[in-house]
Amino acid sequence: MHDVKASFFVPAVTALLHPDEQRRVAAEGHEIGIHGWIHERNSVLPLAAERDLQMRSADTLERIAGVRPVGIRTPSWDFSPNTLAITRDMGLIYDSSLMADVDCYELLMNGESTGVVELPVEWIRDDAVYFNMNRFAGLRPYTPPSDVFDIFKREFDGAYKEGGLFQLTMHPHISGYRSRIWILEELIRYIRSHDGVWFATHAEIARYAKAHAV
Repeated sequence: MHDVKASFFVPAVTALLHPDEQRRVAAEGHEIGIHGWIHERNSVLPLAAERDLQMRSADTLERIAGVRPVGIRTPSWDFSPNTLAITRDMGLIYDSSLMADVDCYELLMNGESTGVVELPVEWIRDDAVYFNMNRFAGLRPYTPPSDVFDIFKREFDGAYKEGGLFQLTMHPHISGYRSRIWILEELIRYIRSHDGVWFATHAEIARYAKAHAV
């Protein structure tokens, strides 16, 4: 409807369960990125297991969607001491799991260049913070959709004023409801009312950042 390309980070098991969905996403020109095997926590995995699951995830997504992933967002943004080395060794061009800045930066390992661009995330720009709940822990955070829209809008306004990156994390099982999906639709309309904006996938942004690095 809006002709906006997006990046979808898909656990490999989800792709195995819903292969036609991934093929449709790729056919429409969207990006599919690595998001773990079954949304595991990297920080509790041994090196060999983490490496195997990350590589298997990439292979599975490529086999199903027909396009090799070039980037990763770790499940729950959980980073182990080994995640960066695995990402670098796989030849991925970007990660989107860390929060050291609001704009793109290159990830270093032991002070050395990795060639991996970070597209930083932030809990403030994640819908789960405002709408998620834990049935058994009694956690019931809830923010009205209008307030979430206002927060995201103000985040965009700040990024636009600085000429920087506005990156948003949304989940279909959280924001995909009728009472919430309007947030994304209105946000797209609002952003489009500004001059000089670029809607891009994470891969496109990472390649741009690499090409214009100083």
